[in-house]
Amino acid sequence: MNRLLDVEDLQVELITGRGVVRAVDGISLHVDPGETVTLIGESGSGKSTTAMGLLRLLPPDLAVLSGRAAVAGHDVIADPAAIEGLRGRVVGLVPQDPMTALSPVHTVGSRLVELVRLRHRGTSRRQARVAARELLERVRVPDPERVLDRHPHQLSGGLQQRVLIACALVGEPELLVADEPTSALDVTVQAGVLDLLMELQERTGVAILMITHDLGVARMVSDRVHVMRGGRFVESGEVEQVIGAPAHPYPKQLLAAVPRLSGEGATA
Repeated sequence: MNRLLDVEDLQVELITGRGVVRAVDGISLHVDPGETVTLIGESGSGKSTTAMGLLRLLPPDLAVLSGRAAVAGHDVIADPAAIEGLRGRVVGLVPQDPMTALSPVHTVGSRLVELVRLRHRGTSRRQARVAARELLERVRVPDPERVLDRHPHQLSGGLQQRVLIACALVGEPELLVADEPTSALDVTVQAGVLDLLMELQERTGVAILMITHDLGVARMVSDRVHVMRGGRFVESGEVEQVIGAPAHPYPKQLLAAVPRLSGEGATA
């Protein structure tokens, strides 16, 4: 099977005012077509740095990468320029924060139309607007024609997130990197966004690399998970094995920290 993402011994060192920090310390993972692999860990564990490193979105003068990271067969560590032809077409990014990822001074329609024309050369503005509306329909945005003329601040958090997913789908990528796509949403909206991602995966076969700190999200969407701490994987495996019966103390601690409703010891 041709792997969409194949990572071996990835290291990411960040140059800071206090010296060099090894944010990612020798991790290996792979993502095959149609599956969801999740990196889970607390803030500062290195999971988002891993994703940004694989997409070569870290500042080149402040981040030093080593190891091997093949995206659709192209090693983007050995040849950083290779990612330019892969981003948006082979791999799409759903960023963490819609309000910083979406321009506050441009409408949703102008952003999507620009992306459509960038990915599909020769498309007229009218054709691109039709394609933009269809993209919003694909991600289940109600009244997409109205939303095209709205600015991000005029939309709810859930709609903003769906717009970001639509942006990531413009180039019909084979792999989506979803960096904490539900972290700022309430539980009900979060479930809707996750359901949408799984529906898109079932319909299109897109693979997903999910980044999250939420065990519930990992359990809901993942085939395999990697639990990350201090830049390393402390436990990896099938989702039910790692979350249902973890062997390492750290995932056990994460599970113990999840709030539970229980009648035991409850007080009025």
